[in-house]
Amino acid sequence: SPAKRAGWANNLAVAFGCAGDREAACERAQEAVELYHQLAAQLPEAFQAGLAMSLNNLANGLSDLGQHEAACERGHEAVELRRQLAAQWPEVFQADLATSLNNLAAMLSALGQHKAACERTQEAVELRHQLAAQRPEVFQADLAMSLNNLAAMLSALGQHEAACERAQEAVERYRQLAAQRPEVFQADLAVSLTNLAKMLSDLGQHEAACERAQEAVERYRQLAAQRPEVFQADLATSLNTLANMLSELGQR
Repeated sequence: SPAKRAGWANNLAVAFGCAGDREAACERAQEAVELYHQLAAQLPEAFQAGLAMSLNNLANGLSDLGQHEAACERGHEAVELRRQLAAQWPEVFQADLATSLNNLAAMLSALGQHKAACERTQEAVELRHQLAAQRPEVFQADLAMSLNNLAAMLSALGQHEAACERAQEAVERYRQLAAQRPEVFQADLAVSLTNLAKMLSDLGQHEAACERAQEAVERYRQLAAQRPEVFQADLATSLNTLANMLSELGQR
């Protein structure tokens, strides 16, 4: 049936993406979108969610292929569909809307549309704040990621104080997560500490920046000791960042 074909096409798109075959993933995602478009035209209440999911997957696939404008168009369409669904059933589709907004923001940023990207990320952060307040064990990590993204986008727009606040919040949330599950979130904490250090440095708060950079180095040391093939390069980069910040403090 068309519904089963659409579901299988979508699953294949994800599977090809995981296998690194981006072109095949994109082809299957396009097939899923076309099938779900037909189904949603006949029974929107049954198939609109599937269409939104397949559009989201197609947007990500196009982005991976460097087709950023086409990706952005599909990403916008996914957001609009999920906005409608979240308006009707927020408890079911609010998380999906936040995911699509986050993805769209990355695609807008790739096109150089930094202000629009920042607005979409801000909206994702607000939604994830609500979700994390209700179910922190499920949505805390997503919120931390969106905060980290928002901080980077605000920094790119020259809004350094606001960027620093969001980065600080991301660090605090990742710190809580890493305390509970270090094997999962230690690397995310190290990344967010490095980002915060750079933003503090941009504000001229060099001592505080140096402290955060030092903590990032220590976290990467632990990670590189366990998995050198994955984290040794990150450790080298964070050491370089720390060296630059020590130099700014005159600790040559």
